[in-house]
Order: sequence, then structure tokens, then C-alpha cells
Amino acid sequence: MSDTPRIPPRKPTAFTIENEPSSTGGRDPVRRAPASFDENIVMTPDAEDPFAATASALPEAPEAAPRRRRFSFARLAFGALGILVSLAVGLWVDSLIRDLFTRADWLGYLALATAAIGLVAFLVVIARELAGLMRLNAVQALKQEAIDASLSPTAKPARQVMAHLVHLLAAKPQTARGRLRLKETETDIIDGPHLLDLTERELLTPLDREARSLILKASKRVSIVTAVSPRALVDLGYVIYESARLIRAMADLYGGRPGTFGLLRLMRDVIAHLAVTGSIAVGDSLIQQVLGHGLASKLSARLGEGVINGLMTARIGIAAMDLCRPMPFRALKRPGIGDFIGDLTPGTSGTRGLQGDG
Repeated sequence: MSDTPRIPPRKPTAFTIENEPSSTGGRDPVRRAPASFDENIVMTPDAEDPFAATASALPEAPEAAPRRRRFSFARLAFGALGILVSLAVGLWVDSLIRDLFTRADWLGYLALATAAIGLVAFLVVIARELAGLMRLNAVQALKQEAIDASLSPTAKPARQVMAHLVHLLAAKPQTARGRLRLKETETDIIDGPHLLDLTERELLTPLDREARSLILKASKRVSIVTAVSPRALVDLGYVIYESARLIRAMADLYGGRPGTFGLLRLMRDVIAHLAVTGSIAVGDSLIQQVLGHGLASKLSARLGEGVINGLMTARIGIAAMDLCRPMPFRALKRPGIGDFIGDLTPGTSGTRGLQGDG
């Protein structure tokens, strides 16, 4: 041990710090009384802020719904005219076969066999078109059934919706795992809304992922082709062609498989939805709002038109997805225009963060 003397502990002491000399010549700074600025500061709403428009999400568009089928005198007139034309064609075929029989029996029998084959083929086409329309109606009926089941206090309606959806998507290999998972819950006690959410996640998640891929691919093709095409008529024709392909692929994906008349009805519903919501009026303002003024000034006219047409195709695909999906969006997020902007304009800043619905 050392002989160093032990230093006694020192008690805490308070010290007063004098004001340091300031740049005002050593005088104490003037103390200002607190004041309120509520009446002087005016906050700009986000909707009116031009700088926040490029970074915020686009306004959410309402979900597309099929048009109500009402009685129409125009439809009645076209139906009556179609019956008259059919009777006229039948009389002409009968007269033709009779004339051929007067010339030679083998010509008459050949014409009769040809007419029979044509009639059978026509009936098959009509049956396929009616079956396609019935499938589309079944999808809409299942969607309404799911909405009603979500409001029911019991789980029996939800079980029925699950069974109908499993039957509708039984031929889809993407839903094999989901159908197996739902079959394991037959003996489980699950509330109706939770069972609907589980059904939507297990069966429609892979289909929704593929639907997004279909929309993105169609939008990219439209954007590229319309950016390099020399004629506006070519742009219009290709947009119509690609939109029809996208709507048919969307219906096939969700089990609709429409025929020609079913496809025309779907296209009419999509166009009517876009016209009502104002989504057809897409111009330079959308480019400035979504892509920003900096990018809009750097884009060439043709490239800007390509991006506009690509976004328009994405809107059509989202509306077709709403119409063809057998369940409303409840547990899963509905896609929007913001989900496709970053892929249509790669390398741009601030666009990949947009997740709003268009």
C-alpha cells in the first residue's frame, strides 16, 4: 500500500454562469415574449400544392361495374329486324334447294346437306356465345353473392361462395394450392367475413398477380408501338387491338371465357366506365401530374404519347379486372395506375413510390 494521502470527497456545488459578451457589444440579448402565429400562417392543402402533386398518389378511381340491362326499343327493333332477315335467308335457301332439285337430284341433295351442315355449325356458334354470356353472368352473380355473404352473421353463405368459386376456378392450375388449403378448413370454425378473406387470398392472389403482369405487358407494348409508329391511325388501331386482347385474356384468367358477343359486352362496359369516370380525358396534365414537370420537359412528343397510351391501356386493364374478377377487392389491394408508372417510365425518380389507384 502507498502512503498517498486520501482526498476527501467534495460536496456538489451550484455555479452561476455569467452571460458571455455577444456581438451586440456585451449587452444582454433582448428577450422576446412568446407569440402565437396561428392567424399569420396559412397551410396549403395537399390537393392544391403543385409541388406535392408529383409525389402524391393519384386519386382513386371507383371500381368498374357492369351496366344495368334495361329494356330498349332499339334492341327490340334490331331483334325484330334480325328475325325478318333470318326468315328471308331461310326462304332464299328453300327456293335455291328447290331449283337445284329441278335441275338434278344430286345438286339438290348436295345443297340440302350443305345447308344442314351450315345450320348445325350456326347453332353451335350460338350455343357457344350463349354459354359465354352465361359464364359472365355467373361471375357477376358470384360477386354479388360474396357481397351479400359478407353481411351475413353466419358462415354458411361464405361456405357457399367458397364452393362456387372453387368450382369456377377448378380448371386453373394456379389455384391448386389454394383449393387444397381451403379444403383443409372444412371442419374448422371460421367466421363468414374471415372465411371470405381467406378464400380471396388463397384463390385470387396468384390470379391477381398474373392479371397485373398481363396489364403491364400490354401497357409496355402499346407504349413502345405507339411511340415509334408513324401514323395516328396505326396508334388507334393497335390500342383497340391490344385492349381487346387484354380484356379477353382477363376474362379467361378469371374463368369467364367470353365469346364474341360477350367480349363486345365487356368492351362496352369498360368504355362506359372510363367515360363516366373521366378516365378517357388523358392529356398533358396527367403527364405533368404523374411524371413531374422535369421529365415532361425532357420527353419528346412521340415518347410522351407512348407513355400516355400505355397509361390508358393500364386503366382499361384495371377496369377489365374489376369486371371479370369473381370477388370484390376486400382482403387484397386493388391495383392502380401508380403500380405501373415506374415500369412504363424506368429510370425516373419519384415514380416508383406512387402506389395510388387510378
